[in-house]
Amino acid sequence: MAVPERATAVGPGWLASDMTLTLQGLRTVIYPTPDLDAAKAWWTATLGVAPYFDRPFYVGYSVAGYELGLLPDADPGEGALVYWGVDDVAEAVRDAVAGGATEHTEAGDVGDGIVTAAVRTPQGAVLGLIHNPHFQLG
Repeated sequence: MAVPERATAVGPGWLASDMTLTLQGLRTVIYPTPDLDAAKAWWTATLGVAPYFDRPFYVGYSVAGYELGLLPDADPGEGALVYWGVDDVAEAVRDAVAGGATEHTEAGDVGDGIVTAAVRTPQGAVLGLIHNPHFQLG
């Protein structure tokens, strides 16, 4: 394994770095949903509430202050994607990459000032990063 600059190999697939990634807490979970209508019907019945955002490209529910999203274009083989809150998505991606991660999805504004990205950890997991200026717990 090539060790990135400012990182030290501490085991197979594990690096230590002087860069730290500060996660603010869980924000969002996105479920890949090839059949959006069926998934929307199931989640609406299960949660007992209608989605607050309902478009052909994304359906979002607010669950105890967190986002539960249904994404028809996501790959079900990758499983659910959990997004952790950060102050600056681009900086968080740089920090993760400096520690040995690889960019999975580049940072981009998904609307209303919400920025997301994802990296793949050295162990192969996908780590979602999000800055949502509208997030309020509860």
